[in-house]
Amino acid sequence: MITTIIINERTKAGRTLLELARLLATTNKGIEIQEESPYNPEFVAKIERIYDDYKSGKTKSITLDPNDIWGSLGLK
Repeated sequence: MITTIIINERTKAGRTLLELARLLATTNKGIEIQEESPYNPEFVAKIERIYDDYKSGKTKSITLDPNDIWGSLGLK
């Protein structure tokens, strides 16, 4: 039998219950925790691709003059 429990991690009781479930999952083979991301998977994939580009040096750095932002961007 599979039972789904929705836990609000913003409350003290929710955080306590989640920590207890995690503790039980590490000591008991009959309990499994599956956490779902609240983010859209396409959005997460896009952010991961951008981060990979950043790590590999495929990004462009722009230095802005705080006194002339538009001029720094070449838009003036």
